Amino acid sequence: MPHTESPGTVAASLTRLRWWTELPLILLVYGCYTAGRLLARGDVSSAVDHGLAILRIEKFLYINAEHPLNRLFTHQAWLGVPADFWYASLHYVVTPVLLVWLFRSRVGHYRAARTWLMTSTFIGLIGFTLLPTCPPRLLSASHGFVDTMAQYSSYGWWGGEASAPRGMGGMTNQYAAMPSLHVGWALWCGVMLWRHGGTRSAKVAGVVYPLVTTIVVMGTANHYFLDAVAGVAVMGVGLLLTPLVLRATDRVQARLAVRFPALAKSAPGASPTRASAASPGATSDAPASIVSGECKTSPGERLPRQRETGFASGAEPDAAPTDAGDGAPAAAR
Repeated sequence: MPHTESPGTVAASLTRLRWWTELPLILLVYGCYTAGRLLARGDVSSAVDHGLAILRIEKFLYINAEHPLNRLFTHQAWLGVPADFWYASLHYVVTPVLLVWLFRSRVGHYRAARTWLMTSTFIGLIGFTLLPTCPPRLLSASHGFVDTMAQYSSYGWWGGEASAPRGMGGMTNQYAAMPSLHVGWALWCGVMLWRHGGTRSAKVAGVVYPLVTTIVVMGTANHYFLDAVAGVAVMGVGLLLTPLVLRATDRVQARLAVRFPALAKSAPGASPTRASAASPGATSDAPASIVSGECKTSPGERLPRQRETGFASGAEPDAAPTDAGDGAPAAAR
């Protein structure tokens, strides 16, 4: 029987990943994330109105935890300074480190994890665009918030305008508070550590990291509590959409492979044999039987009349037509 490949063989081979294809993809998504934050600055008055609306909702529900946390971080430098370092650094360090770790050590889970993170990030950009929100630290002082990043700016590399390095505060969108992707990305990191860390310490870090990040973003007056809730919701929606995104990507790759056969052959990890077997008119890679042009053989024979010489004289089994099944050949005479 000719050897055939399952329909997903080509797609599976095309999805084998290499760092030189993954790195530009991640940089592209991060570039879109940064550019989207800059383009979606929105109207300042609208952003302030949105921030005040969120604050009113929280006060009505008695969930405005950012007020007591911000007072604590403002009055206790031993808490405020590490919190500012946490906010300004780990968001941009822990996430890429975990991506690299997954790529190198948990490659079977990497593609789905990366797609989940990127899908959620794009959803967050939609939130920044539709709902520009002024963070607590930029509200007027009458609302009771202190910008700890500005208060402790002499301790770190960030300036008084934002968590960006000094002189680069104007290059960030300071009204991209809803949803909080600091919390969203921290949740992604926590899930990865819990599921794939393999040690008790990794699981503990998977719980502690997103929880502390949530406290930090509120205590530094960079986000409201509802911003953090929205960040978790965005990650949930991204997780639900990940299988759809993966299937759509596989279909696109399969169509490109059919239209451009060279793509399947040159794809990382693709096998020429597999690619040709899945294409129309492909031949089997199993060895062909040795059959004469006009002679016929029975199944399992490689030479015509092989069975006549396969037994010693007198040892040939009785193959009378009455004992044979329908369609069986008569005994040789």
